[in-house]
Amino acid sequence: MPSRSQYKLMSSNNRNTIVFICFSTAVTFFDFLIYLYIADTVATAIFPGVIDVNVAKLQGLGLFAVGYLARPLGGIIFGRYGDIKGRKPVLLISMLVTASSLLAMACLPTYAQWGIVAPVLFISLRLIQGMSFGVFVPLSWVFVAEHVPRQYLSVGCAYVTASFFIGVLFSNGFFIWLENTLAFEQMVDYGWRIPFFVAAALSFLPLLFWRRVKETPFFVSMKESDDDVKYVRRTNKPFSLLFKYCKHSIFISMMLTLVISSITLVIVLILPDLIELRFSPDNDVFGLSHSLGVVFMILGCVFYGIISNYQNFGKVLVIGSILLISQIFAFYYHLQAGGDYLLIMFAVLGFSAGIVGMVPAILIQLFPTNVRLTGLSFSYNITYGIVGGLIPFGLGYATLVISFAPALYIAFISIIGIMMGLYFYNLPEMKTIDDTI
Repeated sequence: MPSRSQYKLMSSNNRNTIVFICFSTAVTFFDFLIYLYIADTVATAIFPGVIDVNVAKLQGLGLFAVGYLARPLGGIIFGRYGDIKGRKPVLLISMLVTASSLLAMACLPTYAQWGIVAPVLFISLRLIQGMSFGVFVPLSWVFVAEHVPRQYLSVGCAYVTASFFIGVLFSNGFFIWLENTLAFEQMVDYGWRIPFFVAAALSFLPLLFWRRVKETPFFVSMKESDDDVKYVRRTNKPFSLLFKYCKHSIFISMMLTLVISSITLVIVLILPDLIELRFSPDNDVFGLSHSLGVVFMILGCVFYGIISNYQNFGKVLVIGSILLISQIFAFYYHLQAGGDYLLIMFAVLGFSAGIVGMVPAILIQLFPTNVRLTGLSFSYNITYGIVGGLIPFGLGYATLVISFAPALYIAFISIIGIMMGLYFYNLPEMKTIDDTI
């Protein structure tokens, strides 16, 4: 049964913590997506010259994929450290590493200046940034969840998830401005550095308020409630404890992460490119429609986060997954019919995809406090690494064969969401969030 402390009202410190994490997360998502927007120019400046433009673009996209492959390693290393030493030290390390790596990328010499050393350094920095990003996403959920009172757990995590997509919106606007301002030759010459400088400056900005950030009450309570011997026993080997007691939680977490990662990757990041492989939408309306869809996805995240505070999580997940299946097929049938109401259809699809906003709150509760960051970082990043590394290429090929391939994939993922929802609907009340092994 929840303790009395879990029914406290949200304090000003809680709200400041949410704002701090949401801003940091939006910035970090912008940092990670840079390569997706300027893949061709970065590849042209950093890699050996190639005649084929498509090859250059594939080189740049490879840089984006490298970040996904590095995430599991960073999540495992830093996640373990966060369960032993605390959430705040890991948060500081991940922010410093991200900002420093971006600043170093902005100052790197080109291939014309340093030859093969330039791409080697760039890929190394990209790996380091990917490792840092690997822990930051689950850490942001854990940090907020362990600060806010229990009744705000779902909506607090939903705000953090929504901030991911605020970073996407900022990316859309920033790179539209950059491409309209500089010609391709200018981008290759010096323009590709601008996003990295901007991202580095924004990443260092939250550190100005670092003194106001406090360690999570859950970690402090766990550390103070035991004598030193018990504390060391509980935290010294989080991986051993995790795989001994939490195998079932790892599997459930990976299934839920499959839902989050697939919906985010397909609908938010690569759906425009997949649509253009088989359809010919109006470019001006299409770009605006996608951005509007992201706006409504932000609203959907908050909406689902709020209602899952008051309704059975499983029931909401089932209903939301069914609605997403209906909307993704309606969206594609509308595209096939001509796409006259693309703005409305993208908005409804984005809001339906906002179901991802409610999932992190349940991920948090799957793991006890002393292995929470290790367990969540491991399962989240392993799954995300697989999805991010395989789905863009696999779904791109499948779309060339079947135009409805993205809709079929999202429907498949939503069926997994329905199965998870039915599981949680019939599950007894979960353990309290401050349990330890």
